[in-house]
Amino acid sequence: MSSVSEEKMTFPPLKNDRLLRAARGEEVDKIPIWIMRQAGRYLPEFRELRSKHDFFTICQTPELAAEITLQPIRRFNLDASIIFSDILVIPQALGMVVEMKPAVGPVLPEPLVIPEDLKKLKTPVDVYKELNYVFEAITLTRHKLEGKVPLIGFSGAPWTLMSYMIEGGGSKTMSKSKHWLYKYPEESKKLLEILTNVIVDYLVGQAKAGAQLLQLFESNAEYLDLDLFKEFALPYINTINEKVKAQLKQMNNDVPMTIFAKGAHYALEELNQTKYDIVGIDWTIEPSLARSIIKNKTLQGNLDPCALYASKEKLRKIGTQMAKEFGKSRYIANLGHGIYPDMDPEHVQVLIDAIHDAL
Repeated sequence: MSSVSEEKMTFPPLKNDRLLRAARGEEVDKIPIWIMRQAGRYLPEFRELRSKHDFFTICQTPELAAEITLQPIRRFNLDASIIFSDILVIPQALGMVVEMKPAVGPVLPEPLVIPEDLKKLKTPVDVYKELNYVFEAITLTRHKLEGKVPLIGFSGAPWTLMSYMIEGGGSKTMSKSKHWLYKYPEESKKLLEILTNVIVDYLVGQAKAGAQLLQLFESNAEYLDLDLFKEFALPYINTINEKVKAQLKQMNNDVPMTIFAKGAHYALEELNQTKYDIVGIDWTIEPSLARSIIKNKTLQGNLDPCALYASKEKLRKIGTQMAKEFGKSRYIANLGHGIYPDMDPEHVQVLIDAIHDAL
């Protein structure tokens, strides 16, 4: 790959910078909106392509990943694209098998059970070898977007990835992974440090490849309390931000970063003290409360994904009200979590229009 500056110079100029302006706290003409999991199962064009290819084959094939990333941008007047990938590519890079099973979701058939299992992980990880397909997909997508909207890169956060690696998939209790936190705290921190190092390299690589904003998904924060969050999540979240920003600064590549800790309503003060540019929040947090605590950062969120099941008239009112509560300054509209696979795409357009027309 050529140097970052040469690579950036070849990208088409950005036509819609609403998202990046909001991320930096600058004035915007309209509230920007994008939707978590916007490139995915609710779109018939995604399901058609998915019927022909395995999920991780799509992730690992830059042309296919770029195509799926572009599908919602062709259909909707969204203000950002997000690269089609999965947070579990990092456990894969560490040598773990991850399968995506229909109606089940991700399955890791050989999870970590005891601390000795850490020896099975392949470390250190060369992300430019193991995850280069993501970087190629990002660069290809930047060109194919033709500057229409910015491209977001992302990673799962250490605690969230750790929990998948120990649970062997999703869980309603996270009891196996929390077992580690209580019984094996030092070994847990070792695993979290391994993941942190990979994530830093991975996010830097995404920015070098062309990602214009980076989001860290701490999707399983809701299973922790404040003490566990402060010991086993927050330090690693902060380290990732500091190291990624420092490395990109050396390359004159200033990429805004978002932390989205789902269910971490108990830790708004702590998230406010991080150096992330944007704090994503879920629908359990009142906009006024979030604004009262997080004053000098951009907020992102926080519509209940189920609100998209409402009638179009009701949905427009809900979206308009959300926009008014957050206000036009330092705000990026989104759902409070990923869109559900049975959602009507027409309702997505209703929400986008409601946000863009709100203020």
